[in-house]
Amino acid sequence: MNIFVGNLSRDVTEDDLQKAFEAFGQVKSVKVIKDLFSGESKGFGFVEMQAKAEAQSAINGLNGKELKGRALNVNEARPRPEGGRGGGRFGGGRQGGGGGGRRF
Repeated sequence: MNIFVGNLSRDVTEDDLQKAFEAFGQVKSVKVIKDLFSGESKGFGFVEMQAKAEAQSAINGLNGKELKGRALNVNEARPRPEGGRGGGRFGGGRQGGGGGGRRF
């Protein structure tokens, strides 16, 4: 099961997350998402755990718990919407354009 971990302190490392989640079961992978240019943490990451029951236990046990001064936001990761990156300022909204102005 893939788990979203939000509200991470900028100095939380993948090792820190690994240790926190290992208390609940076997961790398959850990990834702290970083800015491509600065290399600084974006404040969230993902942890993948082997067993669904262990993952659910980790979610229940770590959501709201403090790690390096910040209360973690931990829940099941939702898959990205079709088409890759979702949300954002320019996603969705009205299609097309033009019109609405004066006619000549």
